[in-house]
Formats: sequence, structure tokens, C-alpha cells
Amino acid sequence: MGPGPAPSRIPAVRTADAIKPLWTSAAILRVVTFFFAVAAVVVHRHEYARLWLAWTALGVMALWTVFTVIAYLRRAGRRAWVVWSDVVVTSVLLYTSVWILSHQQMVDIDPLITTVWASVPPIAVAVLSGQIAGVTAGLVVALATGFARGAFTTDVVRDAVLLMGSGFVVGLAAVTARRSQERMARALRAEAATAERERLARSIHDSVLQVLARVRKRGNELGGEAAELAELAGEQEEALRALVAAAPPETAADGTADLRPRLQVMATASVQVSVPATAVQLPEAAVTELTALVSEALLNVARHAGDGAHAWVLLEDLGDEVVVSVRDDGAGIPAGRLEQAASAGRMSVARSIRGRVADLGGTIILESEPGAGTEWEVRVPREPKRGKR
Repeated sequence: MGPGPAPSRIPAVRTADAIKPLWTSAAILRVVTFFFAVAAVVVHRHEYARLWLAWTALGVMALWTVFTVIAYLRRAGRRAWVVWSDVVVTSVLLYTSVWILSHQQMVDIDPLITTVWASVPPIAVAVLSGQIAGVTAGLVVALATGFARGAFTTDVVRDAVLLMGSGFVVGLAAVTARRSQERMARALRAEAATAERERLARSIHDSVLQVLARVRKRGNELGGEAAELAELAGEQEEALRALVAAAPPETAADGTADLRPRLQVMATASVQVSVPATAVQLPEAAVTELTALVSEALLNVARHAGDGAHAWVLLEDLGDEVVVSVRDDGAGIPAGRLEQAASAGRMSVARSIRGRVADLGGTIILESEPGAGTEWEVRVPREPKRGKR
């Protein structure tokens, strides 16, 4: 006997931070717009009503620029309270233009003290929380601009459209990037799992499966009790092959899972499992319940169908519903047997199979005749309706 497969684990899959370039761009924009604000103060310094307040506001902007740039460039600093504080601080500094700019500057619609520096907070909020939050932050800054101007003029509305539009576009880009990164991570995990499964399959084929095949062959040649061991070895060989061939179960980001691998691992020498070639995605709870249901049905086959009975599990994806059929060629269920079991307090079938289907909002059909086997057909909608019994 060769050595078994070496223990291993699927390596962790790391992907680049898809949002990092957006944060870097926001930090760069914050620095560039600050120097633009400095230039604007220098140009208009002789026109301000309170020059000292303009320099004070500019100093606060410098400190806040350093803080936000450091925060946006570090993963630990990208927090909701930071970006929304940026919105508040920017809006307050923007409103100080009421006391900084002269009346003539307001009439001439000269730049407010923050100028384009105020455009960064909606972008930062959008990168962190998406397009709706970005639009909201843009609206807050736009309202602060309107109150500072003393009227919601065409220029103020134009700025509002630009602020909210940038928040929406950047937020949409951030959400799309995150989703793409999640899909890429899932694909890489699936690829890593497939590679690991193939490695294990080669190792198992070279060791365990070969040994089981030899035991099966030699036991059948010897007969007697050895033949029974050969049959057991054959069943384990089939089960192990099904386990290796099945896709790794994985829950997607939207809370759904593929039902196929959960059923494929149930295949043995006496149980044949047929599934579609493409994934059958259902809510994780529904996948768990259907897996338990099929397991209970196969357990009933093993207990009551008789020696030598075979079972077939068929999974069908009909789009708006999923159909799972479990059929066997065993002794069948005599008429009235289920009712007698229920009245005697044995609720295994009623509670484990019928109850699970009712919880999922599905339907179940049982066809069975003595000597003609049993078939369960379960139909479950894509969106289960709970509490329907």
C-alpha cells in the first residue's frame, strides 16, 4: 500500500484592494485643490473683508488636508466617521466665507474660501459607501454653498449638480469595483480548490482507490466472507470517487449556494446522483434543507427498501423552481403505512421530509406501491415562502 495523500490546505487567496486607487486619487485631489485654494487666497488677499480670518481658515484647511490625506492613504483610516467629518468640516469652513469675503466679492461671485477644495468630501464618502451616500454628501456641501452665497443661484445649482454627480459616478465605480473584486476572489478560490481537489484525486487514485480496487477484485475471486468485504470495498470506492469528483461547496456573496455538490457526495455503489452541468444556486437555508431532505430519504431507502435496493437522485433546474426526485427499486410503502407510523408517534417521514418542504414553500408528491419502489418528487420555488404548512 502506498502512502496516503499528504495533508494540505487550500492556500489563502489574496487579491489587490480594488478601491485603493480611488482613495489614492481622492488624497491627491485633496492636496491639489488645497494648493489651488492657497493660490486663490493670495490672488484675492487685498479684497477680503477679514484677511486674518482667511489665513486662519486656510491654516485649518492645511491641517485638515494633512489629516485626511493620511487617513485616506491608510486602510485603518477609511472610516465612516472620518469621511462624514470631512463633509462637516468642509461645510463649516465653506460657510466662513460669509465673514471673509466682502460684499462686492459676493456680488461678483468670487470663489469662496474653500474653492474646489470642497469637492473632495463627496468623493471620499462615495468611495466608502457607494453612490447614494456620495450624492447625499454632495447635496450637503451644495446646501452649505447656497447658504454661504445667500441664495441658490444658477451657479450654486450648477455646483450642486457637479458635486452630486461626482458622488454618484465615483460611488458607482467603487461599488462596481468591489463586486468585481468579490467575483474575482470567488473565482480564484474555486480555481485553488479545483487544483487542490485534482491533486488529492491523483494521490487518492495512486493509493486508496487502487487498494480498494484490489480488495474488491481479490474478494470477489475468493468468495464467501471475502466477497462481502469486496462489496463494502466497492461501495467505499464509489463513494470516494464521488466525493473527489464533486465540486467544493461554497456560499456566494449573495447568500446563495450551489446545490449540486451537496447531492453529488451522496453517490455510492447503490445510489446514483444526476445533476445539471451548470450551478443550481439557491438560498443557503434552502440548500441545507434540501440536502437534509435527500439524506433522510436515502436513509429510509437503506432502512426499509430491502437488501440490494438501488436509489436514484435527480436534480432539475426549471428556472423559477427546482425539482429534486429520489426514487428506489425497493419493496415500496404499503398503503396506510405512513398514517400508521404517524398515529404511533413515529413522525420521521412527516417531520423530516414533508415538514422541510412545507417550510420552503414547496410541494411534495409521493408515489409508491408494494414491490414497485418509492419515488419522492419535491418542487421548491426559487424564492421560498416560509411558514406555509
